[in-house]
Amino acid sequence: MTAKDTLEAAITAQGDVVRKLKSAATKDKAKINEEVQKLLALKEQLKQLSVDDAEQQPAAAEPAAAPGNRNLALKTAKGTRDYGPEAMALRLRVLEQVVGVFRKHGAETIDTPVFELKEVLTGKYGEDSKLIYDLKDQGGEILALRYDLTVPFARYVGMGNVFNIKRYQIAKVYRRDNPQITRGRYREFYQCDFDIAGTYDPMLPDAECVKVVCEILSTVGVGPYVVKLNHRKLLDGMFEACGVPADQFRTACSSVDKLDKTPWEEVRREMVEEKGLPAETVDRIGVYVTLHGGPDLVDRLAADEQLQRIPSALEGLADMRLLLQYCAIFQVADRVSFDLSLARGLDYYTGVIYEAVLLGTDDGAGGEVTVGSVAGGGRYDNLVGMFNPKRKQVPCVGVSIGVERLFSILEARTAGKQRTNETEVYVASAHKGLHLKRLEILNQLWDAGVKAEHSYKLNPKLLAQLQHCEEYQIPYAIILGDGELTRGVVKLREIATRKEEEVALDTFVEELRRRLTVSATVQT
Repeated sequence: MTAKDTLEAAITAQGDVVRKLKSAATKDKAKINEEVQKLLALKEQLKQLSVDDAEQQPAAAEPAAAPGNRNLALKTAKGTRDYGPEAMALRLRVLEQVVGVFRKHGAETIDTPVFELKEVLTGKYGEDSKLIYDLKDQGGEILALRYDLTVPFARYVGMGNVFNIKRYQIAKVYRRDNPQITRGRYREFYQCDFDIAGTYDPMLPDAECVKVVCEILSTVGVGPYVVKLNHRKLLDGMFEACGVPADQFRTACSSVDKLDKTPWEEVRREMVEEKGLPAETVDRIGVYVTLHGGPDLVDRLAADEQLQRIPSALEGLADMRLLLQYCAIFQVADRVSFDLSLARGLDYYTGVIYEAVLLGTDDGAGGEVTVGSVAGGGRYDNLVGMFNPKRKQVPCVGVSIGVERLFSILEARTAGKQRTNETEVYVASAHKGLHLKRLEILNQLWDAGVKAEHSYKLNPKLLAQLQHCEEYQIPYAIILGDGELTRGVVKLREIATRKEEEVALDTFVEELRRRLTVSATVQT
């Protein structure tokens, strides 16, 4: 039996499970949702398997597609998706909330090219470098699609001799990863980065990054979360104390970084069997990486005789003590956890590292939506110097918000039709022959800055126009009629209540603006 046959059989069996649960007398919504998610995951695996099989076929074996070939199987590229109006309305709302937090903290924005010289990106991401999308030689340059926004930012700072900046950037990045669509993991996705570059006193910028993450997750409203904190110098000191050779710190770090998804036994096996570390060394690491807490854990580690002999560990602990103190002042101490299992395998981190994880979220149907990390970052003091002609370093710290995963949670929770436009008023006509007056009124509204639209039919039916307003949740309609126009008035209709009132032609714009202002005040 082929892998495809096995998946198809599993999908059939899983479909039977879902149908039985839905037909049961007592419906367990949480269980139904869990089984449905399993079914969707199996279908996604089958879809990816089919795509992989197609990708492995020799190019010569594929028939050339004739122009307009109706047999062409149209699909989005693997790990990507289209976004309809409702999805985009939600995404834009979330991005506006994120940008609002960034700006509140005084950040300014920049933009960088979607592709970089390949040599700019290589050697910065550890084992994840294999996920970089290479581009063929174009115009004499070897290029690659950007993997994240941090390395391009460091290149921007180093190349431009920028010595201090607080910046945010929202843009798409690309990773040749194994996509998990149901968990918001794609090959093309948005990142929202917040970074502070410059030489400042210890932990002040680092603490503000933690505060920014907490504000964003609380504002967006994705449910309970925790921001895990650790320090690369402490990790290196821990590896040294456990007997890991210095040239294997990064490879050991990349294994520990998998603990959020992989049990310790599997990570231990990888470190011993694949990376060649002695079993007793790995077991000593296991004692440390199970620890998490707050200031009490800092005190406990500061008293550890093994760590006391290692300067880098003591530096890391001093930073963590100060960071946790600042987090308490920023009133986010209950949202953070000093967690020694946090490693973040990217090579460029040099100090504090962060990762925000959701503690479990409701999908609105009694089930739980599970996603991975929703934010991550840290301090990278040596990256800018790689791109500065004089090798001048500019210390940096930053955090990236995983908005795609936030979108996936909020989409799963959203019930009912969502508003996809911002139209404030619809100009309608009650009978034939008024399309020119409609255009005149419409132009007045546009010139006054009011968001307005109308029907593109010359003589639309009034009922159809009002139904359009209700379907697209447009709050007001201005209705034109010969009798009213003769008396110098129009009807102003509130769509939600269907209440109508006559308003003078020379004051209807001001009256509409007043009502819109009142509505906006009530909503906020």
